[in-house]
Amino acid sequence: MMLEHFNERPRKNEKDDAIQYVKSLLAKAREDNQNKDIEKLEELIRVLHTKKYGLVWEEHAEFVEEEMKTKIPVFVEDQNKKITGNPNSTDYNFLLEGDNLHSLHLLEKTHTGRIDVIYIDPPYNTGNKDFKYNDNFVEKEDSFKHSKWLSFMSKRLRIAKNLLSDTGVILVSMDENEHCQLKLLMDEIFGENNFVESIVWDKKSSAKGVPPRNMMVGVHEYILAYQISDKFRFLGEKRDESGFKNPDNDPRGPWRESNIKSTTKPIEDAFTIIDPNTGKEYTNTWAFSKESLERMIAEDRIIWKENLPKQKEFLNNMRNPTKALKSNWGVFDNQKTTMFLKKLLPSVQFNNPKPLELMKYLIEVTVPENSIILDFFAGSGTTAQAVIEAGGNRKFILATNNENNIASEITHARLLKLSEGTDFYAPQNFNLKYYKTDFVNKTQFPDITLEKELLKYITPLVELEFGIDISDPSVQIILTEGHLEDLLKNERLVQGATLFIHPDVFLDSTEEEKLTQLNITLQEIPDYFFGKELWS
Repeated sequence: MMLEHFNERPRKNEKDDAIQYVKSLLAKAREDNQNKDIEKLEELIRVLHTKKYGLVWEEHAEFVEEEMKTKIPVFVEDQNKKITGNPNSTDYNFLLEGDNLHSLHLLEKTHTGRIDVIYIDPPYNTGNKDFKYNDNFVEKEDSFKHSKWLSFMSKRLRIAKNLLSDTGVILVSMDENEHCQLKLLMDEIFGENNFVESIVWDKKSSAKGVPPRNMMVGVHEYILAYQISDKFRFLGEKRDESGFKNPDNDPRGPWRESNIKSTTKPIEDAFTIIDPNTGKEYTNTWAFSKESLERMIAEDRIIWKENLPKQKEFLNNMRNPTKALKSNWGVFDNQKTTMFLKKLLPSVQFNNPKPLELMKYLIEVTVPENSIILDFFAGSGTTAQAVIEAGGNRKFILATNNENNIASEITHARLLKLSEGTDFYAPQNFNLKYYKTDFVNKTQFPDITLEKELLKYITPLVELEFGIDISDPSVQIILTEGHLEDLLKNERLVQGATLFIHPDVFLDSTEEEKLTQLNITLQEIPDYFFGKELWS
């Protein structure tokens, strides 16, 4: 792709131009012996060369970003890839094919402040042909390796921030190649005070194989978590209740044995408790006070073992159904997920998918049941499968490019198989719509014709915002007065529906009254979805 006036490194060019201009002024001041000007201009050059504290990198421009100066991204549905795995539900999930910068640009129109969890697994920038910038792989030897990656990520993360709800969180997978840079970048975008945790998980349980020269094998990766307000909370890990039984039919319900001996108190704090049934004495340092233990004995909550008494800990007395999370999540080997994908899609190959068990755990400890999860580096679609299997009323939005047909032949193919089921996997009940990115060239539609052209692409945005299929009568798009008249005349509007109306559609008093009776919500559509493009 060749673009006129394309600035590969716009910030550097701007800075260099400014410095050169000031230098020309400085030369002129010296020529004219303007001593005061000389001092000020020299100071200005020093300031221009000064670097700020924190992350500093060379800004690079992307082809996909430059495209949006003349072309407006739009979504077009591929109806052949629609999945209706749950015909009893009106809720839909979405797979967006195209550069994720374009998809994020459109999601800003529909989901600003509405996404509960963003999880992404971006390129790690290892230099092993895992990161493409402007259609070229970034090599290990590239002197702008880090700045290209940071430019790429910063544009996407700034939009991602706008999408999060005030209780939302973004979780970004990374390894050591860019972990430190990513932390500083996210500190800058989301605010250092909104850093939640750097979660560590192991991709191997041991360092097997031939030891490297330095005798150190990296087995872990990170997930950086950032909030946008202090309203975010992890759900926590559900407590294991499998140990609670009721072998003696205690009317207080299931219980488990737990220790009452203290491991920290000094020996001088020891005292004696007595089994009221046998009179046997037990002297030790206890985790409870003498008064508390006497009360527990009276309530028949002590199990009198031969060597050491224990307590009955009842399930219904547990204060919290969840426990706090550790920042080290343990081992999640992706071998099982890799084998699953090979079995599910034997004709395709996808290297290093994120472990499904890791993603399911992430969903379960992070995402409430009525939530929207966005993954704009969707890859093979593991995030979607984790959301589906986690259950509840969770919905997902995936975005991925279609390089090597990954969106159509891997991501969508995987979801289709999950919906249909196989001889080793039960069919999953979910609905999906598949959108591709297209463009409207502003230069081809002068004046009012641009607005008319953009109106053709309203439907996907309405469907995306509401998570529905437009055939659902609760949402309608009204572009002409005749269309509205027809809907009212034939009583095809449902109670509480939302109508997206073109601003040129005018309502008479009778129509307004009918819409009020039906509790209809009205929205103007061009300004709502494409106003920025129309007025820029």
